[in-house]
Amino acid sequence: MRNLMILFPARNEADGLSVVVDMIPTTELRRLGWNHRMVLVDGHSTDGTAEEARRLGMEVFEQQGEIGKGVGLREAFDHFLASGDEALVMLDPDGTYDARDIPLLLNRMDNSDSDVVIGSRLRGKMDDGAMGRVNYVGNHILTWTAVALFRHFISDLCTGFWAFKREAISAMHLNSIAFEIEAEMYAASCHNKLQIGEVPIQYHCRIGSAKLGSVHDGIRILRKLLVRRFFPTPVNPYIQD
Repeated sequence: MRNLMILFPARNEADGLSVVVDMIPTTELRRLGWNHRMVLVDGHSTDGTAEEARRLGMEVFEQQGEIGKGVGLREAFDHFLASGDEALVMLDPDGTYDARDIPLLLNRMDNSDSDVVIGSRLRGKMDDGAMGRVNYVGNHILTWTAVALFRHFISDLCTGFWAFKREAISAMHLNSIAFEIEAEMYAASCHNKLQIGEVPIQYHCRIGSAKLGSVHDGIRILRKLLVRRFFPTPVNPYIQD
């Protein structure tokens, strides 16, 4: 049996946690040879997210740096590398990503040369209303821009559903603060010549209020792509406590 960390980056997501945990296909993961543990990196929540996560049997890793998804994931990646786990799957615990799709990503990673596998919303099945028109168009534009800059195909740059081999996490050096983290993970994977695979996934309507701002965060993502295109190693990878 191999050890898998299922990582949930969260800030004020108490309402969606039980829905996501109930969808984790424990029996299938065991059949595929994976022992898994659930870890939530809590980004300074104020709605009882950490307490709800513990009630559901998750390990809770408290984010120490400033508020931001990028900071939380970078700290969580260090936590993963300090463990004995062999692979990591990350997904947002807001109900949009279907945890029953986790085996799809792991199977693609096992049955191909992929070091990193993404779950593609834009090639999968979306529920009506799960993604607004502006976000849909913006996701396509950012994805096309990323492919044009890095010359490595991907169909959904901003997805929050990823699987990594341990060596892939170790190879990536990141400095993102917020929602540009996925774009930087893609850029770092390209610079380190990691093989990126993908599978189509289901995408549902969000539980709770959205935190991603369409225009502001889109500009941050675009800027991150441009900076990392010309700077293979981040200038300041350190987290300020």
